Amino acid sequence: MQQGVWQQKWVIGNWKMNGSSAQNTRLLEEICALPQADKVCVGVAPPALYLAPAAAQLAVADSANPICLSAQMASRFNGSGAYTGEISAPMLADVGVKLVLTGHSERSLYFAETAEQRRSQLEHILAADLQPLLCVGESLAQREAEQHFDTVAAQLAVLKDLSFVNGVAVAYEPVWAIGTGKTATPEQIGEMHQFIYDTLLSLLGGGVNIRILYGGSVNDQNAAAIFRVAHVDGALVGGASLKSEAFAAIIRAAQETD
Repeated sequence: MQQGVWQQKWVIGNWKMNGSSAQNTRLLEEICALPQADKVCVGVAPPALYLAPAAAQLAVADSANPICLSAQMASRFNGSGAYTGEISAPMLADVGVKLVLTGHSERSLYFAETAEQRRSQLEHILAADLQPLLCVGESLAQREAEQHFDTVAAQLAVLKDLSFVNGVAVAYEPVWAIGTGKTATPEQIGEMHQFIYDTLLSLLGGGVNIRILYGGSVNDQNAAAIFRVAHVDGALVGGASLKSEAFAAIIRAAQETD
């Protein structure tokens, strides 16, 4: 990630387990054709199977907005070895990936990923000179029990003693707002983003670049209001990133927000 990126809003599209060769090619063509947005770092995270074709397409694209190719996860195992089905951080770097999601709640929910595994992923992502984007967030039960700050603090603790050459990036995604159509209020977002910012300074010290994204049913209707909240440095976008018109509107909202 280039140094100037840390002054931009980030809009990263997490495609999850969606798409096909034809659909992805068309979607990337439409994203690359969007008007220039120099205040925004735009990224897409296709399924791993489609990363190499996406990298090849982006390499020849005449785009006003260079696209940051992102991966949805990296293996907790590094290098190579007898780990059937796994994809290591160096392999992701080899095909042109620049940013890697880690800690997404769906990985914990469906694949029982632990904090220890997340820590290993982070170490390997950094060792491969890639930028991790750590996802954190509380469940509805934790929010209602007023355990949301403790929950997020525990999730952020995996960053302790790691060395971030460029900076640290976190996506706050309240689990109860992912894919549900529910969005945290501006007050809830602002409160949590301030907490994350303060916690990162405590863990890593001053002088580190910090980007805190919001995720959780971000769409073209609510993006502008979300971007106006203090310490919201961008968005991790799910379903809306699969529709070029909606994704374009989110990028435009980020571009127009100071």
